[in-house]
Amino acid sequence: MVKQKVTKRYSEAIKREAVATIERGLYTKSQAAKMYGVAAVTIHRWIRKLNKPQLLNKVIKVQMPEEIEVIKKLEEEKRILETALAQAHLKIIALESTIKVLETESGTELKKNTDIRLSNAVSDIQHLKPEVTA
Repeated sequence: MVKQKVTKRYSEAIKREAVATIERGLYTKSQAAKMYGVAAVTIHRWIRKLNKPQLLNKVIKVQMPEEIEVIKKLEEEKRILETALAQAHLKIIALESTIKVLETESGTELKKNTDIRLSNAVSDIQHLKPEVTA
């Protein structure tokens, strides 16, 4: 016999009541989750949905100063590489459009091997890649 999955849908009133009990300090989030028979993550969703962020745990990130500097450098390198990639894509689109126009006007096929296009794109990206020093 195959068991059917049962999905419970809670009304807005029940969600508001569960969050209110947490807000009044009657229950913790995990106690409310057990009381209503839901996962703790569901209670967190209800809290976010009802716009009560003060009830959620605060996350404080502790880092060493050099970690912060490394992250900033990596983010800058990522931004530079994304820009170079976007420029390479635009260049490829422009070149392919030019080839199509030339093929249409001349009536001959100019582009025979698509692998050449890919290797040229990789080469273009390598030329656009700025030097990043650590």
